[in-house]
Amino acid sequence: MRKWLEINDWPIRYKLIAHFLLIGILPAVCLGLLIHYSVDRVLERQTTANTLQLIGKVNRSLEHYAASLQNITYIASGNPDVRRFLDGTEEQEAKVSDRYEIRHFLQTISTLYTEVAGILIVNSDGESISNELYAKEGHRLTLETWYEEAVKRDGIFTIVGRPEGRHVTSHVNYRDDEVISVARAVLDPDSQRVLGVVLIDLKLRVIAEELKNVRLGRNGYLMVIDDEGDPVYVPANLPAVGVSPDWFTGTSGSLFRDTEAGRIQFIYVKSPFTGWTTIGVFPVRESIREMREIQFYIVSFVFLVCLFGITASYYLSRTISRPIGQLISFMHKAESGDLLTRFISERHDEIGMLGRSFNRMLYRINRLITLMEHKERQKREAELRSLQAHIRPHFLYNTLDTIQWMARREGAANAAEVAESLARLFRIGLSGGRDRIPLAEEFEHLESYLKIQKVRYRDKLNYAIRMEPGLEGHTVLKLILQPIVENAIYHGIKERRGPGTIEVDAFVRDGELILRVKDDGAGMDEGRLAEVRQALDRVGRELDPEELMAEAETAAAGGSMDKNRGFGLINVHERLKLTFGGRYGLTIDSVRGEGTTVTIVHPALPPEAPDGSRKEVRA
Repeated sequence: MRKWLEINDWPIRYKLIAHFLLIGILPAVCLGLLIHYSVDRVLERQTTANTLQLIGKVNRSLEHYAASLQNITYIASGNPDVRRFLDGTEEQEAKVSDRYEIRHFLQTISTLYTEVAGILIVNSDGESISNELYAKEGHRLTLETWYEEAVKRDGIFTIVGRPEGRHVTSHVNYRDDEVISVARAVLDPDSQRVLGVVLIDLKLRVIAEELKNVRLGRNGYLMVIDDEGDPVYVPANLPAVGVSPDWFTGTSGSLFRDTEAGRIQFIYVKSPFTGWTTIGVFPVRESIREMREIQFYIVSFVFLVCLFGITASYYLSRTISRPIGQLISFMHKAESGDLLTRFISERHDEIGMLGRSFNRMLYRINRLITLMEHKERQKREAELRSLQAHIRPHFLYNTLDTIQWMARREGAANAAEVAESLARLFRIGLSGGRDRIPLAEEFEHLESYLKIQKVRYRDKLNYAIRMEPGLEGHTVLKLILQPIVENAIYHGIKERRGPGTIEVDAFVRDGELILRVKDDGAGMDEGRLAEVRQALDRVGRELDPEELMAEAETAAAGGSMDKNRGFGLINVHERLKLTFGGRYGLTIDSVRGEGTTVTIVHPALPPEAPDGSRKEVRA
């Protein structure tokens, strides 16, 4: 899980897909959310603002009608005939004609103001004059609620409300829900005594005509309530929504309420003149339906963008990452050792350029490896021929010196024996130019060498050569034991005090031929042993350019690189690895003051002439 949290560990294909999705889909999603939020807020603000503006216009129209009714009360109360009727100064003989003129005057007003359903003028004695309205028999109009309410207002125009429960009827016989009554008390300007009341019925159809064509959205509508919360106007084809005047505080605003018809949004404006509140009613489900429609378009847009973005990102990432993946697979093949693989493509972009550079690199590596193998084989063959053709000068000198010394001191027999061993040593070493000889001949060559060294070192050098039965005919690389034994004599036995012993064993273990050379000489300390082992490990290993440069500089400066590495050990080790592979070679173990053991791992080649006996030669 942690690996997927590390972006640098992602495959380039996933990085490209993530990149394309981030720059393509994420902005689209964010834009969709922003549009949804913005549209929701903007629609809400615009709906509220437009509704408030519309309600304001409706309120101004209603206030205009109310102002017209107020003016009518002033006009009526200012008429001289009406004035005499109200203050009781009518002349008896002109009373009938005056009241006729009053009715004619009121009829003229009703004609001019079609919204007026009727005008009733009542004096303080309870007498009334009207063009359309008249009092019922047996009821005193000064005791009516509307009359008393107008009197309490001291001449201020008052909207009484619906004419429910009053004892005044109309010739047209309007229903209570078809008119709204207004009234104003007429006062004596000097004494401020109430002279009477002017009552006017307003036709509600005027308000209906004003509001019926006003539509708020699909299902929204306008309604008007008075200050008591009673409906003044509600559309006839829509159910009334129960409201409370306590909901509408202030002159305007917006609120949500749960009603029997569901969750409703109310936008209202209250008229300070009429006291009526005009309310815009919006079912929330309507706004939700409109928002869902907008959401549908937004979601569809985001879905199409995401679909296109995912498809495009997958295609683009595959187009970019696929050739890179192919190039990586070819590199893995080359890394595993298949240097003949080639990147095949007709691309001319950066990937094509990398592929062609990769092919040229493999071609040059192949040429370099072939050249290095040829040079290395030539070098090893030259070293082997040089080793076969030359014997160390000091060894040849010491051997001849020994022969000379023996000839003077002991006679010709021993000198002849040494000379014979030396001749046999040369004969087996040359071997007619062959690189491989039977193990028996390798042991014979080693035995001739040890006999010569035994003559030189006398009792200081002892040796034992043992061979597992049946190994005499096994084929081995020639001259692989003598350099190791030589190292054992010069760096082990010679450096110790007292006599020393060299043991050489040959046996088969796990299908491989093991040659072991062990001495009880001076041995090596840990530092020197580490240097020798490091030199052996470098054989067959590809060196870094810096290591090659350092080694070349050491050799050019006349350093002791070969000396430090041990030329005999390194030569045998290199020949075994070069001939048979990396699993073969030699290992070395040593303890200071106890001796050194060198183990050679050689392939067990089929024997040529096993004799079934264990050969052991001791001195």
